Amino acid sequence: MSRTSYAVRVAEDPADREACSAVRKEVFVVEQGVPQELEYDEYDAVATHVLAVREDGLPLGTGRLLYGEAAAAKTDGDLTVGSLGRLAVTKEARGLGVGVALVRAIEDAARARGLAAVDLHAQTHALGFYERLGYEAYGPEFPDAGIPHRAMRRSLHQP
Repeated sequence: MSRTSYAVRVAEDPADREACSAVRKEVFVVEQGVPQELEYDEYDAVATHVLAVREDGLPLGTGRLLYGEAAAAKTDGDLTVGSLGRLAVTKEARGLGVGVALVRAIEDAARARGLAAVDLHAQTHALGFYERLGYEAYGPEFPDAGIPHRAMRRSLHQP
């Protein structure tokens, strides 16, 4: 699967939303043991979700952007900052650049909404991935669903 072709798009229709949910279940609930009631929340209804799909339609990854009041609790109330979350790439698709493409699509969605920066809560094992994409860690390590995390932020300069 080294030359897999895929596309990333905003998940707008119900089938795309279901695919996002299925990827999250596979990665977070099944693989990482996150309780299902913690994985899915009220923000899913208002978030902008992105989906990576293989040419044949197989979902490869997903992520979401919270903005405005929905993001305020994660951005210390700063409404100019969006919150990237629930980034998940299936085992089969790791190493293909899907995660990078999803992060960039979420950043594009944030720019389109006039946001100045994007925050995220990274699992500590993924800090290097986000650092390579321009994110900087801040604050202490903290547990989320029993997994160690750090807060990170990237300023969004208009292209």
